[in-house]
Amino acid sequence: THVDVLKTGNSVSATGDKNRVVGYAALAFYADEASDSSGLSLEDKRLLFDIVQDTLNQFVNDGKIFDVHLSTEHLNQSLGIFVTLKAHDRLRGCIGRIVAAEPLYTSARDMAIAAASEDHRFAPVRPDELKDIEVEISVLSQPRDVSGAGEIVLGRHGVILGQGGRQGVFLPQVADETGWSKEEFLSELCSQKADLPRDCWQDPQTRIQVFTADVFAEKDLQ
Repeated sequence: THVDVLKTGNSVSATGDKNRVVGYAALAFYADEASDSSGLSLEDKRLLFDIVQDTLNQFVNDGKIFDVHLSTEHLNQSLGIFVTLKAHDRLRGCIGRIVAAEPLYTSARDMAIAAASEDHRFAPVRPDELKDIEVEISVLSQPRDVSGAGEIVLGRHGVILGQGGRQGVFLPQVADETGWSKEEFLSELCSQKADLPRDCWQDPQTRIQVFTADVFAEKDLQ
């Protein structure tokens, strides 16, 4: 169970009586979602990380696509995945699949190539940059629909938002990295990612889905 503290206070503000004080708190309780965990072991994550690193080295240096075959149960799951590349603590590329039909290990390879070469915000990664590239992998749970912003827990949920054929997604870690409030987070998602009005998240016609992510980088695999 996940608990958020929404508001705290006491009776002094209402009565002015400091001799008899009653404290109160508003809490929101969220049941743990069954699909939160990717089920990946530490060894699975190391294998997935190695696939991404080997893919980047082969593709960026030689233009070759890494040929990988695995038979581990968890890496054969069809799960959404994002590969994020950073250099000197700045974003260098991020591409992913929210829902995948292929095994996780092949999606990891394909998203590594896409992050290095197909993110329209950046030029393709050059061989001389590889030594400075840091990789972060996010393995996603299955998305589920929510009725509104009240069900979204910042820092825990990634959010998919769509309307009229347009769609945008923010990973859970975006909230922590930016320090945005929930309103800012959703407004930026509407405008930046979905190319919709900033208040589209308040429109009943907008579909909102949430997911969780198992996020790891090399430092987490020691």
